[in-house]
Amino acid sequence: MSTHTSMPSTASHPGDRIDPGRFKRRILLAVTGLAPQVVTETLYALATGPHPESLPNEVHLVTTAEGAERARLALLSREPGWFHRLREEYDLPDIAFDETRIHVIPDAQGQPLSDIRTPADNLMAADFITEQVRQLTHDEDSALHVSIAGGRKTMGFFLGYALSLFGRPQDRLSHVLVSKPFESTWDFFYPSRDSRVLTTRNDDNLVDARDAQVTLAEIPFVSLRHGLDDRLMAGKASYKEVVESAQEGLAPPSVRLHLPTRKVRLGRKTLTLSPSHMALYCLFARRATEGDPPLEAPGKGVPDPEWAERYLQMLKELSDPMADLDKTERALAHGMDGEYFSQALSKLHRRLRAALGTMAGPYLIHDGGARPRRYSLDLPPSSIHFSDDPLTD
Repeated sequence: MSTHTSMPSTASHPGDRIDPGRFKRRILLAVTGLAPQVVTETLYALATGPHPESLPNEVHLVTTAEGAERARLALLSREPGWFHRLREEYDLPDIAFDETRIHVIPDAQGQPLSDIRTPADNLMAADFITEQVRQLTHDEDSALHVSIAGGRKTMGFFLGYALSLFGRPQDRLSHVLVSKPFESTWDFFYPSRDSRVLTTRNDDNLVDARDAQVTLAEIPFVSLRHGLDDRLMAGKASYKEVVESAQEGLAPPSVRLHLPTRKVRLGRKTLTLSPSHMALYCLFARRATEGDPPLEAPGKGVPDPEWAERYLQMLKELSDPMADLDKTERALAHGMDGEYFSQALSKLHRRLRAALGTMAGPYLIHDGGARPRRYSLDLPPSSIHFSDDPLTD
């Protein structure tokens, strides 16, 4: 079976789909419990389906301690070694799969989790699965195929949701479907080419593995990856943190400001701004709440007294009465010019981007996109609030 391994460009729009067969590294990630058959069933379905060039060349499992032992004995042993038998029987290419790619969920003490039974176990499983998906999708030269057919239902849910959070256009989500009575027969791992008689689990009937039907049901998913904080994309984060970041990306922007403490809450993030940053941001926030039109920036090299008055008035309003503003007043004695405005706005934007990452866009002061540049905080008045009560972090 030949595979195409030339590397694609991964540049795409969020809704695009990219053929996973174009990637050199193609990974199957599955959760398994007491039935490791999901691995061979999924590989069989992909190998015999309409796009065999997308067959994974690497397999990773997430499971419990008992699930890992079952996978090792059933799939990777010399006998029965169903993974190796599938490859040999269907002449599949090399697929990297060994014990190092079986990842066991740890418990709260860092020991292999025997089973998922408690809320604490569920939390550990969610965090562990989320991190596995984050790591495997961090490689830009990979395509990930996620199967949610095995393991406990909560494991499948967490795995599918994690792919929705981190998934890319080349990634896929699926569930493997096995015809009756083979779906509940322990000795069934894939449809054999030759006759192989099995005994069903519940009624001791004899069936032939050659007659089984195994199909793959691809599950569309909505990718939220483009809305995640860069920090969560690059480093380890809990399931809860990633979900909250995705929720923030989907929620409508909201701004709450408290002048005495110079605190501003942008979405879920609260930060303290310097007096100069707060004055400039509040100037545009107040104009937005009052429905005032965008402001044209002061001219380059041409001091604008009206601009200086606006800015200084806002600075005095939020500053301590005893604050020393002499330096700023001297700098703006003849007005604010374009260079002063541009530098102040650039510093404010750097502060917001450092705090919010990819979420900063809606909260920046926009220039209108055409000349002459007219600046505004482009948010509806209902989303901006000046608070009388202090904001908590």
